[in-house]
Amino acid sequence: MPFPPLIALSLATALAYALLAYAYRRLSPSASRWALASVWVLHLLVLAQGLFAEPARFGFAPALSVTVWLVLTVYAIESRLYPQLRARWALAGLGSLAVILAMLFPGQHYPNLQSPWLPLHWALGIASYGLIGAAVVHAWLMQRAEQALRQGKTEEKAIPLLTLERLTFRLLAAGFVLLSLTLVAGGWFSELLNQRWVWNHKTALSVLSWITIGILLLGRWRLGWRGRTAVRMLYLGAGFLLLSYAGSRFVLEVVLHRA
Repeated sequence: MPFPPLIALSLATALAYALLAYAYRRLSPSASRWALASVWVLHLLVLAQGLFAEPARFGFAPALSVTVWLVLTVYAIESRLYPQLRARWALAGLGSLAVILAMLFPGQHYPNLQSPWLPLHWALGIASYGLIGAAVVHAWLMQRAEQALRQGKTEEKAIPLLTLERLTFRLLAAGFVLLSLTLVAGGWFSELLNQRWVWNHKTALSVLSWITIGILLLGRWRLGWRGRTAVRMLYLGAGFLLLSYAGSRFVLEVVLHRA
């Protein structure tokens, strides 16, 4: 369990997220943006205290917490360009859950890193998590927009469906590039440490995610894939990626109680 100051800050951040999710509809768009920005800063402070502690510690819950924070970062930037984006209440709820999980399961200690370049591998992996996670959020918004369009409930100020689709695939393509770099970096670090490439659950699921997302992007580029087929493939690829690190670490840390 983290030390008391981090616990207090985590609880305050989780509560702020929960209040924002609850009061979202009662706040004006401007007040909602400022509230989300304030909680975003609190979340950043929680991450900084947890990630830069001595000795370093990391695990499935901190990875999810960083991912949600990165998704919020992308959303905050895009909402300035597209005020019609409306996912603050859902992201606030995810933020509250992620902070609580990271407080309860802070991860394992890493007193001696095998390579000073290993944090780069982690950073690339988490960044790919964040961008692909943001693509998933946009795909969910795209599904909602498509459903509203079919039911004739589209609002005049709603963000166009084609714009949402374009944003989704741009984020997915950027996440795919970072995921590719993550896999290359993993192999490179194995060579630096004179180790063989290890085919475990994490590696296999990461490669499955890379293949699935690669096929989806190729199908989008060459065949114009879109709609439900594309969204389902995106969810499948993101699911493989989620299981690759967060899922495997959850089993090790929580189910098997192994470092």
